[in-house]
Amino acid sequence: MTDVQVRLRDVEKVFPGGVKAVAAMDLDLAPGRVTALLGPTGCGKSTLLRLIGGVELPTAGSIEIEPAPRIGFCFQEPRLLPWRNVRRNVALPLELAQASSEVCRREADRRLKMVGLSDAAEFLPAALSGGMRMRAAVARAFIADPNLLLLDEPFAALDEVTRLRLDEEVAALVRERSITVLLVTHSIAEAVFLADEVVVLSPRPARILKRFDIPFGERHAPLRGREEFGRLQSEIYEVLLAGMGDEA
Repeated sequence: MTDVQVRLRDVEKVFPGGVKAVAAMDLDLAPGRVTALLGPTGCGKSTLLRLIGGVELPTAGSIEIEPAPRIGFCFQEPRLLPWRNVRRNVALPLELAQASSEVCRREADRRLKMVGLSDAAEFLPAALSGGMRMRAAVARAFIADPNLLLLDEPFAALDEVTRLRLDEEVAALVRERSITVLLVTHSIAEAVFLADEVVVLSPRPARILKRFDIPFGERHAPLRGREEFGRLQSEIYEVLLAGMGDEA
């Protein structure tokens, strides 16, 4: 898989009515690494993700992605179609690309095995727990072998134990495949656990306050108990708090 490089230069986004979400942003996503965006609610994190994904267009500046990416999205909600079973939900991107039914089934089953849902392939989404639905969404995001993965707070609505487990699973999946990843999250602990770099943003319009290099290799549960893990969380929290000023 070819690593993807993403470069934003002087990117601004102004919505109708004059609301500026992003201001003169320069940001690089390093190939094959996980970058996490942290910032207060409404600061422009998800807007940046949508700009990189091509869902929104910048008002000014440039976004370069090389080589041409295969993008996988994972949103805050699973967004599974309730009338399709899990296998057909996961296969949907391939169906839309007009892949054969044989390819759709084979590739969907491969991704379901990857996320531990092989035994749920025939179930409708209503029969799944919240964590299982998010696993299905992760499988769907991987169905086209993305080299750029965009994660918009995918586990925010889950209970803490399920969220921690899914963080560990996603950390393993993206590092096995050397995927370039952008993660939007409100959780400092999640950002430090998953990311190779944490970018702290100001209140809207989004500006970079500070970047933190995360010096850990493979991510396993015991990492959360290390002194350096806690120290990094504290340092990031202090930057977030200072950046919010009177809003905190």
